[in-house]
Amino acid sequence: MSKSGVNMSFEQIYLRYYTKMKRFAQEYVLSEADAENILQDVFADFWEKRELLQTHINVIAYLFTAIRNQCVDYLRRKTKEQEAIDYLKEEYNLTMKINLDSLIALDEHFFYREDVENIIRKAIDALPEKCRRIFVMNKIEGKKQKDIATELNISVNTIETQMGITYKKLKEELKNLYPLFLFLLNL
Repeated sequence: MSKSGVNMSFEQIYLRYYTKMKRFAQEYVLSEADAENILQDVFADFWEKRELLQTHINVIAYLFTAIRNQCVDYLRRKTKEQEAIDYLKEEYNLTMKINLDSLIALDEHFFYREDVENIIRKAIDALPEKCRRIFVMNKIEGKKQKDIATELNISVNTIETQMGITYKKLKEELKNLYPLFLFLLNL
């Protein structure tokens, strides 16, 4: 074969080098299926640029470089995906640990105390006036946000914002009781 591969057709190049190039790609991407996908992309691109066969380029060097670049792109993408998965797993595990600690710390006899109601009432009473009013109308009186907006002459967006502030403040105030609060609120 000549140095540039000019004397070979696309089919000859494909048949002669596919296995070697697949092995090369698989060394880096590990998965046979991923290596095959990379090669299919490289050869499809090469087919579109088949006029290169008529020029004086080193076809084999061109193909190996294209495969190398595709492998680099693949590995970068997979690394970012894995980092995102690891981050989500870490966040999930942290949330699960906090929830476990919260449940363990929650005394089962606490549910029978009248203090729970008082603690929740005090937390609601400690809210800013606008937040408290909207919260009571929505969650205790059962009014829809649209109706509250009409009654108070404010937008539904303002209602949603105030409810977000309310939940944040209640979560801070109630700490370990917040899951219980949400449970009681949805009864």
